[in-house]
Amino acid sequence: MRGEREFGDGLNFPSFNKSFININIKIKSRRGKIESVPKLLKEVILQALIVGNISNLYKIEYEEKIYEAVAKGKFKLENITPVVGDIVEFEITDEENRKAFITKIEKRKTYIKRPKLANITNLIFVISSIDPKPDLLMLDKQLAFAEFLNINCTIVLNKIDLDKRQEFEEIYDTYQNIGYKVIKTNAKEKQGIEELLNNLKGNINAFAGNSGVGKSTLINSIFNKEITEEGEISKRNKRGKNTTTDTKLYKIDKNTYIADTPGFSTFDISDIESKDLDKYFKEFKQYIDNCEFIGCTHIKEENCGIKKAIEEGKISKGRYERYCKIYEELKEKENRRW
Repeated sequence: MRGEREFGDGLNFPSFNKSFININIKIKSRRGKIESVPKLLKEVILQALIVGNISNLYKIEYEEKIYEAVAKGKFKLENITPVVGDIVEFEITDEENRKAFITKIEKRKTYIKRPKLANITNLIFVISSIDPKPDLLMLDKQLAFAEFLNINCTIVLNKIDLDKRQEFEEIYDTYQNIGYKVIKTNAKEKQGIEELLNNLKGNINAFAGNSGVGKSTLINSIFNKEITEEGEISKRNKRGKNTTTDTKLYKIDKNTYIADTPGFSTFDISDIESKDLDKYFKEFKQYIDNCEFIGCTHIKEENCGIKKAIEEGKISKGRYERYCKIYEELKEKENRRW
């Protein structure tokens, strides 16, 4: 048999595997004597979820208990490092003090290089109305990256109470029409928190966004207590000071976790090739076949299906302009490689 706990969209968290060992058990013989005989039983191989990592000292969760674990040296030879979100096999070295060795890393469903996270099933992209103002170029990079990794994503519009000009309405309509889940929140007043919580359930979630947008405040509101440190906004430059210093998974309930990560705003999307970028703008897909030229970049070409869709109001002009900026950025990086 094989026990499994299910996570999110098809992510399985196996609780154990088994292999064979010999042990002795005592039975009563026909003559009434107690005799010791060997019996073949199955040895439990323990598996856990990495929920924290500070300087290669890992916190792993197994059956509601947290162990402190180190990785065996063989991983360096294999050029692989355990990361938060990994499902790992481990051996307990000291049950009383909850110490363990990580012996194997299970195959990852997804992997994010920076910050290093595995098996994320839901990315939560947070932007704020002001302080700092919405960075839609960063948001579109994040969305393209999530599409590239095939990870579900949700957009959170935070600090709606500060949106005096109602600028969030246009942002909300743009991304909702594309097909993204968009949630409006006022974290400090817990507005929209219940809807956000329902969206998180059954997933390993990661929050991303520029410093100061309220990621920590949102997480604290979900847990109804101070889980992560909240940053102060610099009055001089209106930018948030990053207060989160290490990657952790916080457990909401069974099979539901939130990752709080340092610096999860500086996405490096250079893994995406410029020629493939249009595939990761969801609303472009249905119009690409209308382009006259195969491999159309949708920038300089005439008779472009994407440009025509913009003229007809089917694609946001702002989204298209940001697509062009991201395309040029990727193209420039590719040219530097050569």
